[in-house]
Amino acid sequence: MTLTELRALYDLPFFALLSQAHAVHQANFPDGKIQLCTLLSIKTGGCSEDCAYCAQSARYKTELESHVLLEREEVMLHARAAKTSGSTRFCMGAAWRGVRGGTARFEQVLDIVRDVASLNMEVCVTLGELGPAEAQQLREAGVTAYNHNLDTSPEHYPNIVTSHTYEDRLRTIRNVQDAGIAVCCGGILGISETITDRLRLLEIISNFNPAPESVPINSLMPMPGTPLAENPQVEPLDLVRMIACARIAVPAAKVRLSAGRTRLSDETQTLCFFAGANSIFYGEKLLTTENPEAANDRALLAKLGLQTLEPDMALAPPETDPSIPASPDLLVVGC
Repeated sequence: MTLTELRALYDLPFFALLSQAHAVHQANFPDGKIQLCTLLSIKTGGCSEDCAYCAQSARYKTELESHVLLEREEVMLHARAAKTSGSTRFCMGAAWRGVRGGTARFEQVLDIVRDVASLNMEVCVTLGELGPAEAQQLREAGVTAYNHNLDTSPEHYPNIVTSHTYEDRLRTIRNVQDAGIAVCCGGILGISETITDRLRLLEIISNFNPAPESVPINSLMPMPGTPLAENPQVEPLDLVRMIACARIAVPAAKVRLSAGRTRLSDETQTLCFFAGANSIFYGEKLLTTENPEAANDRALLAKLGLQTLEPDMALAPPETDPSIPASPDLLVVGC
């Protein structure tokens, strides 16, 4: 979709937008099931990057307690618990700029991935920048999806991150796609962006080729000590509009209601599900921030009559559309 098309969508009356998004959602996900995902920080803090929203950056004085890469046995305890509680995707995040093949820590991650994959769960990792060889090794170890968010528009991005570029992120996404791993890519609301920045983000993601498998929509959880610590909360109906636009822009992707759910009422989450959100992070923690307790999530889903998805171990990215240029040239879209 183009920025002009997305702006026209966003400006629709609220219920007209929701109605259109819900129709797209029903056409692509007729069973209406919700995917439950669990996210574990396997290496926390001490990151060399300067992302303005992140308490894990070593450049900011925060209250976050850092820890080195978890041992495989500890990760497996969390993974088994996640499976027992109903999660079908286990996501692992490490606060690194990136990983390099042949290093001890990357080999340790590969061993962890192999063990988690043996549980018959979808395996998603977010490890920072990846080269082509590393992406292929992760695929062979059992990774089914790779998360690498663009965060915001290319125009606003330098205000949020200076330690790497937007092009660096797009390059990693291309490497992941070329390795045959499904891409999970979204952004963050509430990081001093404009509505245009939000829609530019969707414009770029909607033109990925192949399309992303999932699109997480995060709301900033301001962390003390970071440059964005005083940013105001995202307006709930603005979040719902963004969920609706994401559903229409990337119709076949799972739209994941991600960080910031602790601040949402059941009614706001219900609107998000109606607008097309069909995946949530489930459990006590979301990397370094709180997440609604599993029992509360289960109770809400039961009230709404929503069932949950089974894992898809054969998960593959959507097929490339030969009529659309491949992803690396995305920055020219809508400029």
